[in-house]
Amino acid sequence: MSLMKLKTENLNVVLNNKLVLENINLSIPTKKVTAFIGPSGCGKTTLLKSFNRINELNSECITTGKIYFNSANIYQKNYKLESLRRKIGMVVQNPHPFPMSIYENIVFGLRANNIKNKRVLDDSVEYTLRKTFLWEEVKHKLQSSAILLSSGQKQRLIIARAIANSPEVLLLDEPTSSLDPISTLKIEELIDELKTEYTILIVTHNMHQAARISDFTALIYNGNVVEYDLTDNLFTNPKNKLTEAYLTGRYG
Repeated sequence: MSLMKLKTENLNVVLNNKLVLENINLSIPTKKVTAFIGPSGCGKTTLLKSFNRINELNSECITTGKIYFNSANIYQKNYKLESLRRKIGMVVQNPHPFPMSIYENIVFGLRANNIKNKRVLDDSVEYTLRKTFLWEEVKHKLQSSAILLSSGQKQRLIIARAIANSPEVLLLDEPTSSLDPISTLKIEELIDELKTEYTILIVTHNMHQAARISDFTALIYNGNVVEYDLTDNLFTNPKNKLTEAYLTGRYG
């Protein structure tokens, strides 16, 4: 495996008095795409949100165990959450740009960090839009409302907004679930491009998508990691009978 960017040790998450994740132990390699697959309600999104501690916005969330990010335990006392969430950006399932211009959507986080230099802001907008293959589509309407973009464009804009803050990790929760096949293909091509610079974790219900775009895959079932391996190995030679049953549609 490559160098590890993230590592969980005996991670448990209880939400609203229900054990959602149990004894999760995973090592996530740097600048690879790691996919979490499994049936609805199995804990995939909760696991994803554990990596930047977004779960804790729910006051009924109790997390035990450890997650190491660049060798530091993010659940240790006094860990700086603002810094963590800049370095580990998240893109949620349904794209919701802020009700402002395309330009202002992208620089929102930079302005929040007191970056005011127009040249810096302009360069960030162009850089992130080029990285997300949006520049040619929107360069003449940067001051137009982001709400007017298509669903596929909105999703790429949200990713551009996330990478404007120079994260090291991108968490993608079902990034193509609401998109048409052409927009889905663009997002998948984008993910393949972005992994040269970012460590990417993706939750997907689409097993074919996981097989296409990920380097590593974990099957999550009832809050447990059933199997975690190189994607090619897991899909072609699963070691666990439950994995084989799930992949062939006989279970879950």
